[in-house]
Amino acid sequence: MTTEHTVDNSQIAVAETLDCSGLLCPLPVYQAAIVLNRLNTGEVLELVTTDPGALQDIPAMARQRGDAILEISEDGKTQRFLVKKGVS
Repeated sequence: MTTEHTVDNSQIAVAETLDCSGLLCPLPVYQAAIVLNRLNTGEVLELVTTDPGALQDIPAMARQRGDAILEISEDGKTQRFLVKKGVS
């Protein structure tokens, strides 16, 4: 099921949402990579975490894989990432 999110006044279609709340490093990175591997190039993963280390870990994973971080937001102890799959 595709959902829509607004980023910089643009609608972004999210292909899949992964909730890693309660998981600590390296599990959010590992699980996000698994989901991104099965997405098509250009599709967007919404990732929800509660591990503050994810604020550094997820962007580092995206850089290494060639993916793009479209948005990072925080709400209390929850972090939300929109990750667009690049060419891998």
